[in-house]
Amino acid sequence: MAKRPSWVCTLITQLSLCLALYVALNLGQPQKSIYQRTNGISSNRKGLDFYFISVTGGFRPLEQQTLLLKQMEDVAKAYDARFVINSSELGEDDPLKQNATWLFPSLKVPWYTTKASKEKEVGCFQEQIRLPHGEALDIIGVNTGSLQGKIPTALPSASGDLLLNWLKSALEATNGHWCIVVGFHPLVICEEHEEQLEAKKIYEPLHHIFMKFGVDSITYMENPGLIESGNGREMVDGFLLHKVSSLEILTYFVTSEGEVVYRTATRQRGKEVM
Repeated sequence: MAKRPSWVCTLITQLSLCLALYVALNLGQPQKSIYQRTNGISSNRKGLDFYFISVTGGFRPLEQQTLLLKQMEDVAKAYDARFVINSSELGEDDPLKQNATWLFPSLKVPWYTTKASKEKEVGCFQEQIRLPHGEALDIIGVNTGSLQGKIPTALPSASGDLLLNWLKSALEATNGHWCIVVGFHPLVICEEHEEQLEAKKIYEPLHHIFMKFGVDSITYMENPGLIESGNGREMVDGFLLHKVSSLEILTYFVTSEGEVVYRTATRQRGKEVM
């Protein structure tokens, strides 16, 4: 049997070394992108996976807004996000929503947002979304502006009571597997700092309502959001990507740079507040 020419062996050896070097370099790279598995979101999507995005609207510098919307579009396309929840007191006039649906094709999906209350109106919304596994997701948007005052000492007697009555009726009517309550201010204050004791009075009625109707998982996002970093806490702009299954909701905070900085999981025990 004839020996293989030496140049063939050399070529095979060089190709093997190049392949090994390529693999080593890729394994050594930090895996923080939303499109990668480690420290990001799994790329193994199942047929019953259901994704949606939530974001805080409002005014941003043009460059910052464009960067955020471009990242939202990429994520919406990659994960087939079905809708966007927009936490904004500007409602349909919110500039983030308007520019997203005008300029970014993948974000031309339903946007659910609250609006400022007018007389005898609560400025809230209630939607039920059918999930692929045959269950339903109830979304309740609350105009938390009705619960705010320049000096946070008590609920406004008219608009605040109107909103609380509407919220109780909406929660009583929900029958979905999941129910998410959304507001553009924090709905519950969890910390007991002394300077927040007066402000906490505002949210006492909400706390009782959430307890009565089984709300037992509370999260809140504001943009830019505070996150922990090597240099302490810093402001980071971003949005939330939610993955819904019959057993849990996985929530990823994605920065405008496409980095996943944290992940939370909500088990199916009750209802969730954003």
